[in-house]
Amino acid sequence: MRQTRYQLIADRLRDRIASGEFGAGRLLPSESELSAEFDASRVTVRRSLELLRDEGLVDSRQGFGWFSASDPVRQSLGRLGTIESQLAAEGVQSERRILDFRFVTAPQRVLEVLGSGTVLRVRRLNLADGNPFALVTVWCPEALGAELSRADVTRSPFYELISVELGGATQTIGAAAASTHDAELLDIPAGSPVLRCERVTRSADGQPVLVSEHVFPAHLTEFVVDIQNAESSMAPSGLRLVD
Repeated sequence: MRQTRYQLIADRLRDRIASGEFGAGRLLPSESELSAEFDASRVTVRRSLELLRDEGLVDSRQGFGWFSASDPVRQSLGRLGTIESQLAAEGVQSERRILDFRFVTAPQRVLEVLGSGTVLRVRRLNLADGNPFALVTVWCPEALGAELSRADVTRSPFYELISVELGGATQTIGAAAASTHDAELLDIPAGSPVLRCERVTRSADGQPVLVSEHVFPAHLTEFVVDIQNAESSMAPSGLRLVD
C-alpha cells in the first residue's frame, strides 16, 4: 500500500529520532521549519508529528513546540541532596560545566541571607545524558569559599567542599519564562516555561551558608513531595500567593 505524504515525513523523522539526532527531551525543528525542509504544508507536518506522538516518540507543550519524548526527571523535595545524586538515582549520566567562578559583591538578596558583603559566585550548566538540564548559580560566603578552586567545584558539589556540618535547607519554587541568555544555554526557546528554584542551605546550628538558584526547563523535571498526613484541606503544603 502506497504511503501518504505525512507518513513518509513521519518515517524520516522517526529515523532521525532513532539515530539520536534528537536526543530525549530535545526540541525538534518548528513546524514551519519542517514545512520548508520537506516542502509540505504545516497541516501535513502536524499530522506527521501527531502520528509520532501516538507512537510515544514525540510530545508537545505550549511554549515549547515539539520535542523528542522523555520521562521527566523527578526530584524529591523531602531530603537535602544534589542534582547529580538525584540524576544518578534515575539512572541518568550527569555532567557539570562551570561557566563562571569569581568573588563578587553580594546581590542584595544574597547579602540579606548570608550577611557577607563579598561572596564566591559559581555559575554552572548541568547536563543529563549530554543534554542541558539546569542552570545553577551558587553564592557562598567569602570565608567559606576562600579555599575553593574552580577545579574543586567542577569535580564536587559544594555540600562536599565547605567545611561546615549541614543541617537543612529551604527551597522556594516558582514558574518563570526563560530569558534569552538562559534559553540559549538550555537549548530552549526564549520565553518558554521554566521552573526557578531558590535554595537556602543552613549549617547544623541554623546559620545560612549557601544560596543557590536553579533554572530547569519545565518539560524536563518534576518535583515530588511525600505527604504523610492528610488534612481537611488538600492544597499543596507551603502554598504562598505571589504579589
